[in-house]
Amino acid sequence: MDGASYPVSPVKVVHSDVVVVGSGTAGMATALALTGAGRRVALLTKTDDLPGGSSLWAQGGVAVALGAGDSAADHAADTVAAGAGLTDPGMARLLAEAGIAEMSALLEAGLPADRGADGKPLLGREAAHGRHRILHAGGDATGRTLVTFLAARVRATPGIAVHTRAMAADLVVRDLGRGRRAQGVLAYEDGVGWVLHVAPHVVLATGGTGQLWAVTTNPPEATGDGMALAARAGAHLADLEFVQFHPTALAVAGPPGRRPLLTEALRGAGAKVLDASGHAFMADEHPDAELAPRDVVARAIGRRVARGEAVFLDLRPLWAAGGAKKFPTVAGICAEVGLDPAAAPVPVAPAAHYHMGGVLTDADGRTSIPGLWAAGEVACTHVHGANRLASNSLLEAVVFAGRVAAALVAESAASQPVAVPVAPTVPGGPAAANLAAQAQTLMAEKVGLVRDGAGLAEAALRLSALSAAAERLAPADDYAGIRAGLELRNRLVLSRLVVEAAKRREESRGAHTRADHPETRDAWRHHQILTYSDLGRGAEAEPALTRENRP
Repeated sequence: MDGASYPVSPVKVVHSDVVVVGSGTAGMATALALTGAGRRVALLTKTDDLPGGSSLWAQGGVAVALGAGDSAADHAADTVAAGAGLTDPGMARLLAEAGIAEMSALLEAGLPADRGADGKPLLGREAAHGRHRILHAGGDATGRTLVTFLAARVRATPGIAVHTRAMAADLVVRDLGRGRRAQGVLAYEDGVGWVLHVAPHVVLATGGTGQLWAVTTNPPEATGDGMALAARAGAHLADLEFVQFHPTALAVAGPPGRRPLLTEALRGAGAKVLDASGHAFMADEHPDAELAPRDVVARAIGRRVARGEAVFLDLRPLWAAGGAKKFPTVAGICAEVGLDPAAAPVPVAPAAHYHMGGVLTDADGRTSIPGLWAAGEVACTHVHGANRLASNSLLEAVVFAGRVAAALVAESAASQPVAVPVAPTVPGGPAAANLAAQAQTLMAEKVGLVRDGAGLAEAALRLSALSAAAERLAPADDYAGIRAGLELRNRLVLSRLVVEAAKRREESRGAHTRADHPETRDAWRHHQILTYSDLGRGAEAEPALTRENRP
């Protein structure tokens, strides 16, 4: 490191070779690969402990072409077909080919997997896959099994300094004369205060944005932090209008927030979607019925729910054949709310689930800002296009974590002196929750499964007003209040960018449906790239926490 001296400041300074922000699959896999290459890593997570993020809740599995008769080419072809014209075929092939090697290495390293009597991994089938290629671990607890395995390895690795309850506030980006470069992260850490993590490389692995909507399958920490950090620093973001809604979240009453999902693998195993009269209506909607692409199933269910009709997932045949043991997570979820899948179909409805867009990267995770990298759901590699193929997300996190680490290690860079900012003031505290709930409801009503120009225009105006109200909140003075304030700031920035992207795309494609532009148009068969400046005067007026972060 450079050993530069810094002026006295209430901000603590910590040096590392790399700062990784996020503790899900992508973040932990990146940190492990970097320390394996001899780099010192600071891993920041705003959660109480490892692991964090949506990976922990992933039930479906990992799509990987390990089965007899399957191939990377077939997996890539299914990925491209699901992407509704916007998946990059080269990136799909890269994901499928590298995925075989990466998942094989994890299995050899001891990752538990569900296996048959012959000792080979059992492979299931999910919607829009032409083959049985879904690797499971712990039945429907694949994500939990994977991140628990990675977390144990992270804790045992001396080169990784894990900072829990550490909320990233801003990226530090400097003009070094040859252009702008990321130089670190300003974070607030519980029990420590403001900390400036200085490093020549920053990796964003913060996951998705589900908590921008009132009903989501994502955990509370999925507030779009990494995308917002990158946007405020001036990075390019792409495909933000494409947000996937999981068709079958458990339809239970409650305040805005997470709803448990009922894995796609249930429909792959034969579960049927029923209307209130008991009719399995998906056969009327698509030739593949329950195995239709996820956006098709979600809209079919969503239309009925919007009319006030109940929709159910019928698990009775599966449970009669021992399904409760095969899907223990689903069995536990249903038992917790007093439902018995063996006795009656369970109520379901769509919920915000996965963001196909994100911080624009190349095949190695480089963003438009040198020194800033991204991997996992926070990134947009164009591998998912307009609609992610089921169970490609965990695979993407593992594959691109490895690629980021390899490319980063090959790129020499040294930390430069960074001016230490005065500890900033963050508007937040308990009142932030009310504004967040208003924004969630607004996004659900105007920027959900089906959108239109008038609703998007209204959403843009109301989100701007909420952003102004957020800046008037009283200053927060503890970790909970500062985290709430920063998350509110991030969710409002991202919500406004999603609305802007959805307003501009005047067609329906994949997960983006416009009631006023119902057709898919060849003229729109391209990606949209947005920056913070596309929010106009509202973005220019928003104060930065540190002076060096201004785009």
